[in-house]
Amino acid sequence: MAESRRRLVIATGNAGKLGEYRHLLAGTGLELIAYDTDIQETGDTYAANARLKAEAASKASGLPALGDDSGLEVDVLDGFPGIRSARLGPTQKERTAALLERLAGRPRPWKARFVCTVALAVPGRTADLFEGECRGEVVPEWRGEAGFGYDPIFLVPGTGKTFGEMKPDEKRLHSHRANAVRALIASGALDRLPG
Repeated sequence: MAESRRRLVIATGNAGKLGEYRHLLAGTGLELIAYDTDIQETGDTYAANARLKAEAASKASGLPALGDDSGLEVDVLDGFPGIRSARLGPTQKERTAALLERLAGRPRPWKARFVCTVALAVPGRTADLFEGECRGEVVPEWRGEAGFGYDPIFLVPGTGKTFGEMKPDEKRLHSHRANAVRALIASGALDRLPG
């Protein structure tokens, strides 16, 4: 008799984010199921929003679910846009343009960090939280077409590349989401998921 695979819901409607999770969790033996929670991010922290998404997806599906929230925090802007990163404009181009407009005229380098909090919700339990970050700097021009969000203007130290210029395997070595998922995997929480 064939062994059934354990299932994990990924609470996102973002195709780019879902693709990253498919790569990051490859080899875990989990069957990943996309679920767009369409939930409003009403929390005032990355952790609160990640928990909202994970718990909503877990409750709706009856399965363990992973949700995350992430943002770009620019030092010279006191952490802006931060938790509001996805709300600076309706499209990726408009969001990056709005951020670069705010940075115009300020001295460079524009040091920044990407932050990600991942929540793992299992029915009947409090969600576990895992964090990751990637430090770098914002560059004044769009570089590369890979990734999503602010990837084309975020330069990763020591690589000479933005996330927008990296192949998925290279991005996984550095990204905030990859670092959060590595913390999740290292915790053993995925190994304890109900099957």
